[in-house]
Amino acid sequence: MKRSIIFMLLISFLLSIIPILPQSIPKANIDKIAIYSERMALYKKVEALTHIPWFYLAAIDQYERNIRHARRDLPNEEGLIGIYFSPRQWVGPLNPNLDDKNANSIKIFGGIGLDGNGDQKADRNNDEDILFTFANYISTYGFDKNHIKIALWDYYQRDKTVGIIMNIASLYEKYGLNIEKNSFPIPLRRNYSYKNTWGDRRGWGGVRIHEGTDIFASYGTPVRSTTFGVIELKGWNKYGGWRIGIRDINNVYHYYAHLSGFEGKLKPGQIVEAGQVIGYVGSSGYGPPGTSGKFPPHLHYGMYKDNGISEWSFDPYPSLRLWERKERKMKK
Repeated sequence: MKRSIIFMLLISFLLSIIPILPQSIPKANIDKIAIYSERMALYKKVEALTHIPWFYLAAIDQYERNIRHARRDLPNEEGLIGIYFSPRQWVGPLNPNLDDKNANSIKIFGGIGLDGNGDQKADRNNDEDILFTFANYISTYGFDKNHIKIALWDYYQRDKTVGIIMNIASLYEKYGLNIEKNSFPIPLRRNYSYKNTWGDRRGWGGVRIHEGTDIFASYGTPVRSTTFGVIELKGWNKYGGWRIGIRDINNVYHYYAHLSGFEGKLKPGQIVEAGQVIGYVGSSGYGPPGTSGKFPPHLHYGMYKDNGISEWSFDPYPSLRLWERKERKMKK
């Protein structure tokens, strides 16, 4: 009898505390955390097998996932790993069987596919086989940063791709996988205003479209990084004046222009965090270095997406509105 009472009290207590978890952590976030955990387990497993540091594997995976989502000529991933090998690349250029999963025959025909999980199959749709295959390719060059960069260049034949992957790797190495936080670029307590100005006509220096959103604020208002990322560019541009460019883990380049100055000693290659002050609102630009005052002070904020082949501007206004709403909600 006493045991039954104790058991029922224990069950009642557990039921009383379990509902707290979904309320404090949204289901979408729980799902993301679970995915990050599964991916990390795969990265670590393949790291142990190949000695390629996990954060390089994670960066390659993330880069490839990004380009698959940004291009129509590549299918979306179906599993945890985003790395894509074409059927011909996997089985070999002269292999008559595009669905070949035999590691020995794939090797004979010069295919890249390998068995990564020990099931005697080299399956192009198996996450472990895919990740192990790419890691094994890199390991043939070496295991340090410079050799990995050479391996990536030989594979992608594009300097920009190598740079993006190495920057993502540096972010993952420092912060882990879950770094998708964003911030509004202007502190919410400051006076500012903005509307959707992407695509508007601009005439200085020749007719062109406006590739961003203008956020008007007073001189010297702090400008914050909207994302975790790596500084790719910093300095003067005759259109944007003093400007800074930051690349995030989603292959998106965030562009901040018309600044009156920069914060501290920021430099290309440096990691920044979402919400970190990177500069101050100004009216620089439209002329040689130092030109200022040709328009009211404001931040020009632009977003550009890279798909592994080219880069293009897209409207940042919806993202700005989303980040602003989320930040206001968090402060309530």
